Amino acid sequence: MLTPEPWPSHLALDSYDENDTTHSEERRRAMAGHPGGVWITARRQTAGHGRRGRAWASPAGNLMANVLLRPEIDIASAPQVSFVAALAVADLLDRCVPGHCTLKWPNDPLLDGHKAAGILPDSAGRSDGRLDWLTIGFGVNLATSPSDAPYPTQSVAGLTGVAPDPDIALTVLANAWERRFAEWRAGGFPAIRAAWLARAHGVGKPVIVQLPGETFVGRFDGLDDSGALICRLADGAIRHVAAGDVFPVRAEDNAP
Repeated sequence: MLTPEPWPSHLALDSYDENDTTHSEERRRAMAGHPGGVWITARRQTAGHGRRGRAWASPAGNLMANVLLRPEIDIASAPQVSFVAALAVADLLDRCVPGHCTLKWPNDPLLDGHKAAGILPDSAGRSDGRLDWLTIGFGVNLATSPSDAPYPTQSVAGLTGVAPDPDIALTVLANAWERRFAEWRAGGFPAIRAAWLARAHGVGKPVIVQLPGETFVGRFDGLDDSGALICRLADGAIRHVAAGDVFPVRAEDNAP
């Protein structure tokens, strides 16, 4: 059974029974000058969404939360935070369902190969090349997972028959985030990259990479020092993909 952890004393927590999205609320606060250091959670969201505005089911019983920070980091480093967040969710899922969580590039936590959580980073920069604010959204399938998604999904309850309490799960996630974020700030990306690769789903296997205006197939060979996906094409050429959608190749896709 998942047990609660003490709430990080330097962080505030605001809870809603319902809102549009925790991401939207944190973004509104950031734009209004909020100093950061606050988590927001909602038992239900009316307009949940993921990357590129894709719908994200947000029923009661799942964990929906967002953290707002004003870290003094370079804008160029911001994409690395997605990997930090993915590891924090993996730490939570390991507590719920030990040994079942892997990570799909760049930040999709999976349970037995099925998507079990979504991570939505957002930020704004300053003219000096530093971040003004950073917010990370977390949606974790504790009780249920959508049946109409264009990819296989799973929940903790779907594997164990028991859904962890979202409030308890939030305390575990917040502490995991604090540990992983501190690890990144202290040691940079190499340790995060190594930890992520130790959980990577599909390394050495063929994948379909979808970019705006282009789709290609290659072998997932790992991450480079910036976090970009390394993809080896059939002719041996190497592609470094900084952003895009990646899917495993199925038998019917006729991979080379």
